[in-house]
Amino acid sequence: MFLKRLSLFNYKNFESQDFAFDDKINCIVGPNGIGKTNVLDAIYHLCFGKGYFNPISTQNIKHEEDFFVIDGEFEKNDRQEKIVCSLKRGTKKIIKRNGKIYDRLLDHIGLLPLVIISPADRDLIIEGSETRRKFMDGVIAQSDQIYLQDLIKYNKILAQRNSLLKYFAANHTYDAATLSVYNEQLNTYGTDIFNKRVEFLEAFIPIFKAQYIAISGGNEEVSLLYDSKLLEEGLFDLLKNNIERDRGLQYTSVGIHKDDLGFEIAGHPIKKFGSQGQQKSFLIALKFAQFQFIKEQSKTTPILLLDDIFDKLDENRVSHIVSLVNNENFGQIFISDTHAERTENVVKQIHQSYKIFRL
Repeated sequence: MFLKRLSLFNYKNFESQDFAFDDKINCIVGPNGIGKTNVLDAIYHLCFGKGYFNPISTQNIKHEEDFFVIDGEFEKNDRQEKIVCSLKRGTKKIIKRNGKIYDRLLDHIGLLPLVIISPADRDLIIEGSETRRKFMDGVIAQSDQIYLQDLIKYNKILAQRNSLLKYFAANHTYDAATLSVYNEQLNTYGTDIFNKRVEFLEAFIPIFKAQYIAISGGNEEVSLLYDSKLLEEGLFDLLKNNIERDRGLQYTSVGIHKDDLGFEIAGHPIKKFGSQGQQKSFLIALKFAQFQFIKEQSKTTPILLLDDIFDKLDENRVSHIVSLVNNENFGQIFISDTHAERTENVVKQIHQSYKIFRL
């Protein structure tokens, strides 16, 4: 699968811009602030229906304009896929596939698999559990629509249960029967989500460990640990046993929405004990493992976006990345960089066709 053409209208800093891409390597180069990352974000937007760096769509409209349009032509399995994403202020975003508007955005997820590696990935280490859950959910959802549907239903019921808990507190009342209905529904969807997360990590962790060794060239033992109370107790019992706590807090304190991933190196949290280089290798290994996992599950080679990573990595890690992408496992790659000469030197080592776009 690859992106053949991209047109941007009033998207971020672009008034109107057209690109015709190589089916292997494309380098977007230019000084900081010129819009290199915005091109990559537009590609991400076409694949997921939202931006990677700013998911608030109205903020992606060019200043003092009323709308944006992202228009892309992909080729997948020898078939053309024309995707158009547009938004006008005050209206709902529209995503079209081959001229037909999607009824639901979730129907689009997984059609065009993509993985991005960016300096913003450091949030996976330094931010809270929600960021790591979103990563895990995003990987699974690209090849499992039922998982995504269950997640949406779970979050909707969770919001309703939390509203009920607030209502109880505000009105000094309590209705165990109504609460039990929500518990049963959360248990149904939450247990399925939990089981799929466990199954996913069993397959994903060995891929991740192999990628870390390839990238770091080191012998440190790294691990991903699934932190979930459902490993000890069923969700229905968890909800029932924590009801007094939930009534006091006025929200649901247990469930799959509290799960986390532990990132460890040599048995210790990488956030505290990993060097900057080890943390960078850990994150890139995570993303390359995501790439391999999605490729295996979807039977489609994802597009790979490398945003400004050569500026953030030492030469040794860059050479490891180049060696990893210099084979037929990878398809189309987009690279953004501030230094055209450096980028060209890197892509020449990959021995694939390439184009360089100077902004």
